[in-house]
Amino acid sequence: MNLSNLQHYKWLNKPARFELTDDVLVMETEPGTDLWQRTHYGFRNDNAPGFLTEIKGDFTFSVKTQFAYNLLYDQCGILLYQNSENWLKVSVEYENTNFARLGSVATNLGYSDWATSDIPAEDTEMWYRLSRRGQDFLVENSADGIQYKQMRILHMHLSFEMARVGVYACSPLKSSFKAVFSEFKISACQWAEH
Repeated sequence: MNLSNLQHYKWLNKPARFELTDDVLVMETEPGTDLWQRTHYGFRNDNAPGFLTEIKGDFTFSVKTQFAYNLLYDQCGILLYQNSENWLKVSVEYENTNFARLGSVATNLGYSDWATSDIPAEDTEMWYRLSRRGQDFLVENSADGIQYKQMRILHMHLSFEMARVGVYACSPLKSSFKAVFSEFKISACQWAEH
């Protein structure tokens, strides 16, 4: 089914400033917000705002993101969130005026990883598609919303039937920016069986 409105979504760490219509969410990030658990850096952050819906069984979720980031680590994208120690985020993260990092963080049993590739810093919109088959997930991205490329395949270790999935944005340092999310779609799983 295609979502024509966002009435079934709920906030995780509701931000102070946002605008919501039937099919578009504009979120303004707050400084010091992030999602990360332990690995390498040692710190634990779980205060980024997410706008999530619940989906049972296998599915494909897609969304368009537009952003005007300002400072190192500003990021926005999609979020699959089960609890503070088991989640997946996929985003473009600002690095400097030359490049940004298109990447994903899978956090399993309290430990985060980070897989990235560099893209031009002037790329300020991205489409994402997340597909589920059981506990396995396919992450894809697109520059135009038509041609998608595989980013990664991963396994979430915590078993769950109902997935909480949607979008997020955050500013880990002393920054704030606006993220715009549109073209929310949920359908039967489009990830072909092997």
